Amino acid sequence: MSEKSLAVFGWVGTTISVLMYVSYIPQIMNNLHGVKGSPVQPFVAAINGVIWVSYALLKEKKDFPLAAANAPGIIFGLITGITAIL
Repeated sequence: MSEKSLAVFGWVGTTISVLMYVSYIPQIMNNLHGVKGSPVQPFVAAINGVIWVSYALLKEKKDFPLAAANAPGIIFGLITGITAIL
């Protein structure tokens, strides 16, 4: 696979990862309206996001698609988890 194709493939994966985390929005809305979900999975997603973003940015050659793909998991995972327990 060429470098250009691989880069496109990486950004497609990044987009799909971001969409996966944005899909927490309906659960956040449900949590805020009293239909609470479990906080376990969103908190685990947030921890996973911290690990992957750290890994991507601490490498000698930064992996921005990987960091961008997982950063929303930190934000949306924490918001979803917190709203589930409040």
